Formats: sequence, structure tokens, C-alpha cells
Amino acid sequence: MAETKLVHSPLITYGSMLTLLSFTPPFVILMWYTNVHADGSILKTFNHLRENGLQGLINIWPKPTAIAGKLIICYALFEAALQLLLPGKRVEGPISPTGHRPVYKANGMAAYAVTLITYISLWWFGIFNPAIVYDHLGEIFSTLIFGSLVFCVFLYIKGHVAPSSTDSGSSGNIIVDFYWGMELYPRIGKHFDIKVFTNCRFGMMSWAVLAVTYCIKQHEEYGSVSDSMLVNTILMLVYVTKFFWWEAGYWNTMDIAHDRAGFYICWGCLVWLPCIYTSPGMYLVKQPVNLGLQLSLYILVAGLLCIYINYDCDRQRQEFRRTNGKCTVWGKAPSKIVASYTTTSGEKKTSLLLTSGWWGLARHFHYVPEILASFFWTVPALFNHFIPYFYVIYLTILLLDRAKRDDDRCKAKYGKYWKLYCEKVPYRVVPGIY
Repeated sequence: MAETKLVHSPLITYGSMLTLLSFTPPFVILMWYTNVHADGSILKTFNHLRENGLQGLINIWPKPTAIAGKLIICYALFEAALQLLLPGKRVEGPISPTGHRPVYKANGMAAYAVTLITYISLWWFGIFNPAIVYDHLGEIFSTLIFGSLVFCVFLYIKGHVAPSSTDSGSSGNIIVDFYWGMELYPRIGKHFDIKVFTNCRFGMMSWAVLAVTYCIKQHEEYGSVSDSMLVNTILMLVYVTKFFWWEAGYWNTMDIAHDRAGFYICWGCLVWLPCIYTSPGMYLVKQPVNLGLQLSLYILVAGLLCIYINYDCDRQRQEFRRTNGKCTVWGKAPSKIVASYTTTSGEKKTSLLLTSGWWGLARHFHYVPEILASFFWTVPALFNHFIPYFYVIYLTILLLDRAKRDDDRCKAKYGKYWKLYCEKVPYRVVPGIY
């Protein structure tokens, strides 16, 4: 039996789980409808729902269709094939609490390049028009909502009857098990890692694919691509490229190494990510904004700088871990704390906690440039409507909550060493403020 430690009180925990299970699926449809059919106006969507009630939501909810199913299946099979077949370096993940160390094939950057080249080539040579994806976007999201719920049921059953490793177990509560997941590292066979597929190859890859789709659709609609759409698309693609460049590092993060494969992570990456994370671009398709060259360049440079700082934060910590602290951080020997901890199997281990460079500014400083980058790829929409900024607000809440969860986990893991670390690096996310 897996003991489930709740970060918040049981009432808040179960309440938030049930709320998210109930409201995120219709929210995805409302986000699509508002951007595509209501001119980006939340007020228009609200008035429609106020006048028609629940029937209004049923009326705008597209039915899953065969064409949507075919598009999703072709894309999923293509990404699964790339994940399995493309060559890649062998990479070991972090040791889990039960002493299990997952092994991965790092071929994300190759899969990303092949995906984008294939997708753009299909359009360029007139074989497939990506505008079809935009035209059927509501049906695609609807199909994904229901298909991914079925997939999460499969993960729940698999966790009970055929777990892939010792990092699995039930909390004894069906809602918790479905929401948070049963397994930390579920696999199909020996080599097909489910979380790498859902989080990276389906979720993150769809971000880039949809960003390109929105660009092509706007060109089809207006005969050109607005500078606002170009800035938005360039920054999103640079961010996703950075992600795949650093994918092996992502396998050490909370999403992979601590959060189990359930509704929260897997449904989130299969459905919520493609819709909500791409929503500023979805908005811009039919609401193009002309920024002018100077403002476009200012926003582009600011966004690129934030993405670089976010990358450099992760690079700095990765290099520190890789060299066991024998590296330079900002031209100097790193300041660090040697922390020891005990695994659930009773084995003594040590970890190095970096307390200089970006990681000396705040314990989760890398979230600051990430939030700012999302603002800079959204701000080309300017301020006519609120909806493009939903992702920025959502991301801020998500990362602040993640910072708290990570701190609580580290406090439980490292004890007095974490207290010492917090004394050296007192701020959680924003230096001098929080």
C-alpha cells in the first residue's frame, strides 16, 4: 500500500480533485469556443451560457468525430514510432524512493525535428493542409477529452493488475488513485515509457504542432501572417525546442520523478496542454494584431532572454549534478550543502544542494523566467481581451503550488539539511519577495 501524504487539508485536497475532474473537461471546450467562435470574448460566451444554461454548453460541445479520431491516432502512432525507433543516448533517471532507477532513450530532439519537418513538408508539398486541424479543433479536443479519460482508466487498472515497477501502489482511495495515479514509471513492454509519451511526445510536441497550425491557418484566412502571430509562434517554438534539447533533464523533475501517472499528469498533458498552453496562438488566428517592427523586436528579444535564463537555470543545476559539484557557477566554485537522506528501503544516500548562481537567488528561481516568457509570447495579443492571459495566470498558480509541493517533499526528505538550505536561500520563488 502506498501512503499518500496530503500537502493541503483533506477537505481542500478532495474538493480540488473533484472540482478539477468535473470542470476541466468543459473548460477546454469553452476555451476553444471562446477563441474560435466568440471572437475571444469571455462576455459573449458567458452571455450564451447565461441565456441557454446547461443546454447552451451541450449545444456548443462538438461531438467526437471519425476525422478527429483519425488525426489523433495518426499523430499518436507517429510519435510512438519515433519514440521507439529513433536512436538515442541511454540516460538513467533519478533513483526512486524504492531504489528503482528508470532507463530512457534520449531521442526527443530528433523526434521533434522529424515531426516539424514532416508536418511542414506535408503542407508545403500540398499533401496535407494543417488548416484541417484548426477547422476540426473542437472535435479533436472533444475526442481527446473522452479518449484520455478512458486512457486514465486503463492506467488505473494497469496499476492494480500489472504495475511496471515497485514504484506503484494504492492509497486505498479510488478518487486519489485515479487522480494522482497508481504508478510512477508505467511502461508498455520494457522500452515504451508511458509518461515520456504523454508528457513529452504527445503533449509538448502538440504545442509546437499547433503553434505552426495556427500560423498556417491565419495565412490561409488573411493571406499573410501578422507580426503578433510571428512573435508568439517564434517564442513558443524556441521554448519547446529548449524543452526537447533539455528533455533528459526534464526526466529528473517532479512531473516524471515524483508525480504518478494519473489524471493530473496524463490527462493534463494529453488534453489540457494542447488546448490551454497554445491558447494565445489560438486567439490570434482570428484576432490578428499589428505591432509594428520596433515593438515586435522588443517583445521578441525580452521573450528570448527569459527562455535563455530559464534554460541556463536548468543547465547550471544539471552541470552541478553531473560533475558532483566539481564545476564553476558564474565563474566561481559552487556553494553547496551536502545533504544525506534515507530511502524507504533504509539505504543511506547523499545529495548535493546548490546554493549559488541562479539557485542562490531563490529555491525555485527558474519559475520566474518561465512565467515571464509566457507573458511575452502572450502580450502580442495586447489587451483587447482577457482570455489570452489565462495561461499566464494558470501557469503562475501551477508553479507556485509546485514550488510549495517540492519544498514540502524536500523538507520531509532532507530534514535538518533542508532547514539549513532554506536559511542560506530564504526565498522560495521571487528573490526579496516570496
